[in-house]
Amino acid sequence: QVQLVESGGGLVQPGGSLRLSCAASGRSVSTYTMGWFRRAPGKEREFVAHIGRTYGYTYYAASAKGRFTISRDNAKNSVFLQMNSLKPEDTAVYYCTISRVDYRIPREDECDYWGQGTQVTVSS
Repeated sequence: QVQLVESGGGLVQPGGSLRLSCAASGRSVSTYTMGWFRRAPGKEREFVAHIGRTYGYTYYAASAKGRFTISRDNAKNSVFLQMNSLKPEDTAVYYCTISRVDYRIPREDECDYWGQGTQVTVSS
């Protein structure tokens, strides 16, 4: 069993930055791919970013490309999401996930574990 705990969410003004963290416990997640999804108010959950097990390859949603950066630290059993140039439409609950799917973006039903989510609100 793996527990994922997100942190780093909060209220930020448009154009600001936040860094989300997700710490895993229960077992090493070095053999998993890791990623972030989000659910905005009144919308379905959507993919944001994904990072592979090896070589650090990454995938981003079009809305995140160029503004968000995903990274991982296997020694800390953690994944991070640096979010810059935030927009009001980035307001959502952000969820950390891990998966066995490699070399492509996993579907939600292919994600083995989910965190409880952290709220990000972008507003002036």
